[in-house]
Amino acid sequence: MRVGVFGGTFDPPHVGHLLVASDACEALALDRMVLVPAGTQPLKAGAISAPADARLAMTRLLADGDPRFEVDPIEIDRGGLSFMVDTLGALTGRWNGAELFLLVGADVLASFDRWRDPERVRRLATLVVLTRAADPTAAEAAHATDVDHALIGGPPQRLRTRRVDVSSTEIRSRVRAGLSIRGFVPESVADFIESAGLYR
Repeated sequence: MRVGVFGGTFDPPHVGHLLVASDACEALALDRMVLVPAGTQPLKAGAISAPADARLAMTRLLADGDPRFEVDPIEIDRGGLSFMVDTLGALTGRWNGAELFLLVGADVLASFDRWRDPERVRRLATLVVLTRAADPTAAEAAHATDVDHALIGGPPQRLRTRRVDVSSTEIRSRVRAGLSIRGFVPESVADFIESAGLYR
């Protein structure tokens, strides 16, 4: 079984996340894509806006209706700081024999040496670096990660995804400004944000 692992704060999850996950499923011939909302990311401590239970609920709404996607609360349930090496170890134990593919952005890979036990991470999963098609900075970002090859065991696998100019930061800013976020997130997520009074 081929399983994609897509972690993040999902604060909030948006259509860009959905398209990346869908593109990865097709390009990598995945049997399953697991979205993993972080509890508390060590490199983003204090930067998360919505509580963990809300981010988990929104991620489930994002994935709802697509049988390829699964949302796993493993990092939130575990509590404390969220380390991907622990998550991959648990998923490997759960799906014995599965081939794991860890999706990361080029910006995230640049900080890979600051992760907990990065060498074990690369042993547990194939790193797949997401680069956006038609993004003029993609080649530069890819080149910037070349110095990490020794740490990650060689050149990482790269996956070009469509360019979608949507970010969680922009969505939070629009909510604070009283602007619509319809089209940025699924209707169910927009309704959840409004009813829960998030990002105001």
